[in-house]
Amino acid sequence: MSELHDLTLAELATKLRGKEVSAVEVARHFLARGARHESLGAYLATSEEVTLAQARCADARLAGGDTAPLLGVPIAHKDIFVTTDFPSTAGSRMLEGYRSPFDSTVVLKFKGAGAVSLGKLNCDEFAMGSSNENSAFKPVLNPWDTTRVPGGSSGGSAVAVAARLAPAATGTDTGGSIRQPASFCGITGIKPTYGRASRYGMIAFASSLDQAGPMARTAEDCALLLSAMCGPDPDRDSTSLDVPAEDFTRTLNDSLQGLRIGVPKEFFGEGLSADVRAAVDAALKEYGKLGAVLVPISLPRTELSIPVYYIIAPAEASSNLSRFDGVKFGHRAEKYTDLTDMYKKTRSEGFGDEVKRRIMIGTYVLSHGYYDAYYLQAQKIRRMIADDFQQAFKTCDLIAGPVAPTVAWKLGEKSSDPVASYLADIFTLPASLAGLPCMSVPAGFGAGGMPVGLQLIANHLQEARLLNAAHRLQQATDWHQKTPGGLLR
Repeated sequence: MSELHDLTLAELATKLRGKEVSAVEVARHFLARGARHESLGAYLATSEEVTLAQARCADARLAGGDTAPLLGVPIAHKDIFVTTDFPSTAGSRMLEGYRSPFDSTVVLKFKGAGAVSLGKLNCDEFAMGSSNENSAFKPVLNPWDTTRVPGGSSGGSAVAVAARLAPAATGTDTGGSIRQPASFCGITGIKPTYGRASRYGMIAFASSLDQAGPMARTAEDCALLLSAMCGPDPDRDSTSLDVPAEDFTRTLNDSLQGLRIGVPKEFFGEGLSADVRAAVDAALKEYGKLGAVLVPISLPRTELSIPVYYIIAPAEASSNLSRFDGVKFGHRAEKYTDLTDMYKKTRSEGFGDEVKRRIMIGTYVLSHGYYDAYYLQAQKIRRMIADDFQQAFKTCDLIAGPVAPTVAWKLGEKSSDPVASYLADIFTLPASLAGLPCMSVPAGFGAGGMPVGLQLIANHLQEARLLNAAHRLQQATDWHQKTPGGLLR
């Protein structure tokens, strides 16, 4: 049934509950489609046996009258979430072939909801990157133009959804790793408030920033997925918020009349390409037609978010990645003279260049004599950035702007200049540092016919408001319905 991949997750769920199609049929269709477009590099691991076994269980539950919202719907997971059914590598040679003895909380929640896993998706190594060129196994190609990057680090997740290889996928966002690839690939992705979704079983990059979130074609799909993902997990994740799970679909169709959307001047200055600005402006005009009011605001410390992030995140990474030393699990060098030599060779062989770069930066800023000068100062400015948002939310309900300064760049274009890649995160980093919920919504197309995303940011625990605004925009426009050429079948 070639039309199955044209359906949104919500539409597939309706057909499954109506017995118009079985979970096994749907699973087989997406497995075949994934194999047909293997050259895009989205998947790192699949198993027909595992996927079809889960699909048969879902069909049995459906036959018994179970009407759970995600029952039988296929989903693929970013290879940052550990799983018992598939290898968990974090896109790194350090964990090549590693099998986890347990599932992450997010994966467990989807299993409990009856979702069917299609496999594990490619990502930048240990989620460090903005292009998905840092995967140790293979790069991921943007289906809109295979000479361009898909964004990162959740590039495999974005491509799987954009190319219709999966109706939905999980991702993680540390400094924009859901929003930026969602923007570059023309799909919808949301990072919830820090602590909303458990980090248990999520291979850590920067613990005070990492957050799981869903990626799909529509805001409605993301609302269904987020409803299943969120909820307290205090026994296994000390950063989990003690906030009960909620149904994020309940207010999707609420009116936007009188909604105040803040437009920060710092997001529309020098460095923003004209094509991206035009697309974002067009999306903001649509909100005006829907009854929303645009309010000028300021986030004065936006530029400081880059140096602050690239001090704090590498510092946490250097600590988190110290566990990969060849002693208990993961890669171990074959030849070494003593324990210290084994550590050195194992880490030199197992980690890629970008990971090594960030470990060294992080170790430096945490070292004696530099901790106060760099790390402590960065944490102080992080608090000021968060305060800027709270000041802005006194005059607006949501904040809107671009996700990235440009559309997706060419493969290899920024490989020799890591700083250029870091600068592309300027619009996504502030909300991450503040722990705010934020998302990317398709907002048209820019140079070369490449997708552009509109970023929406809300105050803490206001995911329902975000999804409502995104859903109403998608009811009024068709940008999210566009498909990369040549990939319809």
